[in-house]
Amino acid sequence: MNGPTAEGRKLSRSFGWLALLGTLLVIAGVIGLVYTGVATLTSMLLFGWLLLVGGLVGLLHAIESRGTNYFWLGVVVAALNIAAGVVVIKHPEGTAEALTMFAALLFLTGGVFRLVGSVVVRGPQMGWTLLQGAFGLLLGLLVLFDWPHSSLYVLGCFFSLALLFDGLGLIAFGLGGRRIVSMVSERPDETAPTPDEPIKSPEDERK
Repeated sequence: MNGPTAEGRKLSRSFGWLALLGTLLVIAGVIGLVYTGVATLTSMLLFGWLLLVGGLVGLLHAIESRGTNYFWLGVVVAALNIAAGVVVIKHPEGTAEALTMFAALLFLTGGVFRLVGSVVVRGPQMGWTLLQGAFGLLLGLLVLFDWPHSSLYVLGCFFSLALLFDGLGLIAFGLGGRRIVSMVSERPDETAPTPDEPIKSPEDERK
């Protein structure tokens, strides 16, 4: 009896930690939506450090695999990641402006392709595709017309929304997991004999 109960408590505690992590992500996402400029700089610094650490790890991996055909390719890729990470960390504002311009161009091209494709193909999802294309085109134009000022809030808004939705997903997963664990732990074992019920032998079952 103690084994399943202890295991259930451990699982419930793990799901509780997931819900707590989700709550922290939701709080960070809400704060980021309020202070989008700070969220933009934070996301750029995180992006730069990820590039830098990834480049260092790739360089160590390339050194360990020296003598192979992919050694110099690994060194070049690692060096590019390290250089990009240093540039992003030193110039987060300029990086935010460049990435915002890139995002605006992606929205524009994606919206135009969806609009043209929906008109040419005329499939069953034509209305939905037209709506997506118009929304992407409008969003790209809004970001592009307000550039470079839009770089202060666009990336931070996207970063904060990602934190918010990831946090909500973790909260739902953690609370749902705890509820399932509690239901399974409270359910009695139907196959086990009760204390008042005698254990039947195979001969008694044949009778």
